[in-house]
Amino acid sequence: MSQIKKVVLAYSGGLDTSIILRWLQETYGCEVVTFTADIGQGEELEPARAKALAMGVKEIYIDDLREEFVRDFVYPMFRANAVYEGEYLLGTSIARPLIAKRLVEIAKEVGGDAISHGATGKGNDQVRFELGAYALTPGIKVIAPWREWDLNSRESLMNYAAQHNIPIDFNKAGKKSPYSMDANLLHISYEGGGLEDPYWEPEEDMWRWTVSPEKAPDAPQYIELTYRKGDIVAIDGVEMSPATVLATLNQLGGKHGIGRLDLVENRYVGMKSRGAYETPGGTIMLKAHRAIESITLDREVAHLKDELMPRYASLIYNGYWWSPERLMLQTMIDESQQYVNGVVRAKLYKGNVYIAGRKSDDSIFDANIATFEDDRGAYNQKDAEGFIRLNGLRLRIAAGKGRKLI
Repeated sequence: MSQIKKVVLAYSGGLDTSIILRWLQETYGCEVVTFTADIGQGEELEPARAKALAMGVKEIYIDDLREEFVRDFVYPMFRANAVYEGEYLLGTSIARPLIAKRLVEIAKEVGGDAISHGATGKGNDQVRFELGAYALTPGIKVIAPWREWDLNSRESLMNYAAQHNIPIDFNKAGKKSPYSMDANLLHISYEGGGLEDPYWEPEEDMWRWTVSPEKAPDAPQYIELTYRKGDIVAIDGVEMSPATVLATLNQLGGKHGIGRLDLVENRYVGMKSRGAYETPGGTIMLKAHRAIESITLDREVAHLKDELMPRYASLIYNGYWWSPERLMLQTMIDESQQYVNGVVRAKLYKGNVYIAGRKSDDSIFDANIATFEDDRGAYNQKDAEGFIRLNGLRLRIAAGKGRKLI
């Protein structure tokens, strides 16, 4: 421990990371540099600076990473239509590689010996932070207090805070939320509390970003999303930066009750975990991206993407954003998006996203061929006979040999 002179801590200013800050100072006798990332969690971050200063921190980083987060992490992920276990849009997972990247960058800038995070030994985030750090800085030392200390209950944490004069924050109602929450521009998540019973339905006031579908407006709202190489670049004809696009879609989706999810997922560390998520903008993005791809992607390219997507999503969920296999898949996915350009018209209504239309100068949808009316010779229907007979050849051979199918 005496070899650790300076540690860069991922610091939120909350109770857990404030305790970690003091614990690092006492246990390692080291200088602590704090890093707080603004990735759109919607909280005032300057109080974190004041708390760090009060605890003797001399070097404090509070970085606005919102544009980088959406441009370099969220957008590439949505080009892949990534969904984990059929439902989860990876809102927490995709933020961790960016935080890990910035942690090791700061460690290099300040001459840090180690980085530290507040992820517990039961969760996925410890894996995501540390795999990212090791991929980018192989020799970095990682300190994970939850795997070292004996403060393994909320009561012991509160006692430690009281003994070391660490202020405990409560919300305006005078009580702490019963949930462990994580938020960024893509989503907000809820774990713990009553959610630990998978049969229990969360109360309506748990949700922060979305109205209930029952209370959503009775009239639908139509929006037009303009795509360029698989990314949304404008909403209703107004060009926007990536972060502004996502923030705008969050507001629109939340207004219409879109993006709620209650999920029991399989964590990488081996256990099942129940969480609730709000991803209003991401839900719209996924539906609309698949719509624009439907008229611009070749069939086999689209099907290959769908086959590889679960692997890609698992790589992100499990912390392998900086792995060579994810980078290889990303190169392929990005290449597939060269002609994913155009406009999607979406209808937002009562918790749902309906695709009302899609158009593109790069569309390979040909109405002259697909029509039920006279195609004027664009497609010779007699060609289908040979196509079917050739594709059925192996089936006819097997049936001729008397092989049983039923």
